Amino acid sequence: MPEDKSRPPQNRPWENGWTLDTSRTPGTRRLYLAGALAVATIIACVAAIAATDNKGDDSSKTARDDGGLISFSSQPATTTAPQGDSGLSSVSPTPRGPRQQGTGPTVAVTATPNPPKPTASKGSSSKPKPSVTYRSVRSVNYPDRYWHVDDGYVGLDPVRGSESREDSTFKQVKGLANASCYSFTTHDGKYLRHRNFVLRADRDDGSSLFRQDATFCPRDAAYTSATMLESVNYPGYFLRHNNFVIRLERFEYSSQYLSDSSFQLVAGLG
Repeated sequence: MPEDKSRPPQNRPWENGWTLDTSRTPGTRRLYLAGALAVATIIACVAAIAATDNKGDDSSKTARDDGGLISFSSQPATTTAPQGDSGLSSVSPTPRGPRQQGTGPTVAVTATPNPPKPTASKGSSSKPKPSVTYRSVRSVNYPDRYWHVDDGYVGLDPVRGSESREDSTFKQVKGLANASCYSFTTHDGKYLRHRNFVLRADRDDGSSLFRQDATFCPRDAAYTSATMLESVNYPGYFLRHNNFVIRLERFEYSSQYLSDSSFQLVAGLG
């Protein structure tokens, strides 16, 4: 086998006549190895990228086949507003016009069951009975005297015994001609009404005139906790006592008239 003169012997090459091989550049083998490594690295990267693209295409195809949508946003599709006061200025809703009945959305509401109501005992009424207000009418300038029915007429008298208390006590009801005003009835069902400008007790005859004659509207008096009573069908005329008889007279701006026409509606005496 011929001896390779391009490589020096391992022991003292200079003594065996070895000469330098100038036919290739020094370090060429290392360059070949580095290039081969670089090419291998590039091929591996290309293969990895191709595999990733194929996997993404398969996922996209699966999503399209399933009827889904591909979202490219990193945020959720819908955002629910936080409940409660956020501390930010709110926007007032735009008022909507009227809608025809039945066109709006149907909302099912589950009502909270109410606690059972107590069952009324047999023989008792579940509706509360209306309260009845009994009044006695006391004079301001004669505080020991009250309206008192005597022989069909109303005078201003002191109280004498139980019968006098009963005749000086009236049921205050809503005005027959005006519900915001007052009417007064006696214990035997008669109404106080003015006739010929004198206050008296009469049976209701069902006429419009009677209802107006028996209706009086409360007005503020010049005295504390006192009331003036104005006629409905004679505006500007008030009930007053004159010679201890209750009459309907035109308003006068005098101290005597103001005191005679001021009465206190107190609790019934009878």
